[in-house]
Amino acid sequence: MSHEEAIDHVHDVFTDAGFGVPVEFSPSEMLNEKVDAGRDPYYVLGACNPGVAGLALDVTDSKNSVLMACNVVIWEEEPGRQRVYHVSIMRIARLIGIAPDNEEMAAIVADTGELVDEIFQNL
Repeated sequence: MSHEEAIDHVHDVFTDAGFGVPVEFSPSEMLNEKVDAGRDPYYVLGACNPGVAGLALDVTDSKNSVLMACNVVIWEEEPGRQRVYHVSIMRIARLIGIAPDNEEMAAIVADTGELVDEIFQNL
């Protein structure tokens, strides 16, 4: 599908799964416009599942907010071919010491992973 169709599709699949998308932008458009970077089209959706986000904020004493929302990238590898990436902020939070390495946070990481795996199956 086209890049624009892919952005809409990914947005719809995430919102259908209960995620909000409070942030979206095109770094490639900005870079190409500001510094003539010649970047392939890519778009970032900042997706957030409110229930999981609330739990993560509680477990991290709100420190996890610095990483929110989870970035989902739609990158046009070539016209008509898109690649979608996701970054797990819950795992990153543990790696950089924002989130505790305990069972409660492990459960949040696991739950988030299952949600995103299901979303990617629906893409």
